[in-house]
Amino acid sequence: MDPLWLLIALILGFASQQLRLPPLVGFLCAGFALHALGIEGGDALQKFADLGVTLLLFTIGLKLRLRNLLAPEVWGTASAHMVLLIVIITGLLLIPGLIGIAWLGSMDWQAAAVVAFALSFSSTVFAVKILEDRGEMKARHGQIAIGILIIQDIIAVVFLTLATDKSPTLWAIALLGLPFLRPLLNHFMERSGHGEVLVLFGMFMAIGGGELFELVGMKADLGALIIGIMLSGQRKSGELSRALLSFKDLFLIGFFLSIGINALPTMSDILIAVALVLFVLPLKTALFFLILARFRLRVRTAYLSTASLANYSEFGLIVAAVGAGAGWIDQQWVMIIAIALSFSFVIGSIVNARAHSLYASIESYLHRFETEEPPANYVKPDLGDAEIIVVGMGRVGSGAYLAMRGHYGDKVCGIDADSDKVASHQKSGHQVILGDAENIDFWHDVDISKVRLIMLAMPSLKDMQQAVKFLKDADYKGRIAAVAKYDDDRIKLEEAGVHASFNFYAEAGAGFAEHVSQQLDGKESNISVKS
Repeated sequence: MDPLWLLIALILGFASQQLRLPPLVGFLCAGFALHALGIEGGDALQKFADLGVTLLLFTIGLKLRLRNLLAPEVWGTASAHMVLLIVIITGLLLIPGLIGIAWLGSMDWQAAAVVAFALSFSSTVFAVKILEDRGEMKARHGQIAIGILIIQDIIAVVFLTLATDKSPTLWAIALLGLPFLRPLLNHFMERSGHGEVLVLFGMFMAIGGGELFELVGMKADLGALIIGIMLSGQRKSGELSRALLSFKDLFLIGFFLSIGINALPTMSDILIAVALVLFVLPLKTALFFLILARFRLRVRTAYLSTASLANYSEFGLIVAAVGAGAGWIDQQWVMIIAIALSFSFVIGSIVNARAHSLYASIESYLHRFETEEPPANYVKPDLGDAEIIVVGMGRVGSGAYLAMRGHYGDKVCGIDADSDKVASHQKSGHQVILGDAENIDFWHDVDISKVRLIMLAMPSLKDMQQAVKFLKDADYKGRIAAVAKYDDDRIKLEEAGVHASFNFYAEAGAGFAEHVSQQLDGKESNISVKS
């Protein structure tokens, strides 16, 4: 990658971060800036971007729970939303022709349907980036959004296969034997250690899996996703995903740069793209929310899932390009959708950065759309007699829970938004319940009047700041403690209202020394240290 690309991406990404916007807004703007400077992306940037998308889909597969795709709120929403939106947008695109607007008036219903189909997709890249930045990939709303996106991606792959007349070869049948290789691949993953060999294994599986599918006439992206699914649910699946995280984020910069660097819009392109963002995107967003709410989801879950899906998609752009190549739509639509995609990313980044605070401000209005029946799979949270709560049952939170439980017994309760993690703890006899601390409704539903201490061990600083705010709103009178990765995070947490914070990087050594001292105390009292 050209150093100039990296420099401009760095400057604008840094500027976005200082403005408290996601860096991807800066990367998108960097693409437009590079284009304004007369710089073209070329094959190198496209390969960089493609590798980022390949790694993204592979890591999605590593985390994917196939049963989530079978949930009615996932496949039902994905299919109903796509059908309804295509019908609505097709009708809207035909209206200008009826009133005599020349350029759009040349569209027939087939061309309008292809454009509508392209606009019905939401961006997997964008949604995953937003959810990972907030640490919400495994939250219920994150799993629903990802499930909907996977179904959309599968539909896109089927369309592209049919539209390009590129049928899978007979060798594609051999791919049905891939599941039989799963034990062998898992064995290699288990024996790959924790360093560069594990990273190399992941890179090979993602890229090699994609190339394997390409060889038999299928999409490489689908191959990366399926290989990731094959390796999911194993002891080291999560570690492999984390090991690839920085590589994936780096290569995805190429994807965001490529969105803007290839654009050469006319004024009419920009005006139509703005209209798609101002009028069609809100319609698309509202339709997602209304359909999800009808599936008896809690209104907050429907809202946050919708926020992740409120954008246009890179797959939609590919669909438009294929449609233009086949002569179904005017080539100009590819540029229009590319611009609308960029605008939707910028607006979506700003909205999602404030998604939780926005929900708190419009919560009472959104509750009007909640069904009268109890939300699907909802169980009212019960802390029992707990006086100490640990929020976030990852490695740090689980360790804190076990340590506090050793001192206070059943007076300690854990909370996590990941249903699989909760089930695992409950199977081990731990008092852990399902709940989302970033959900203001959760703190309204749960009785915290007897709780004396809440320990926050959540993955994101913003999540913990939001949880502290909600605890204050719920009139919590006890103490709050939190973990932090960096000293400046500790300062921000204490400013938000945390009474005690713990930097687990800086203080891990002290904890290690104390733990070893306790283990050795009384057992090897004759240990001496020679100077």
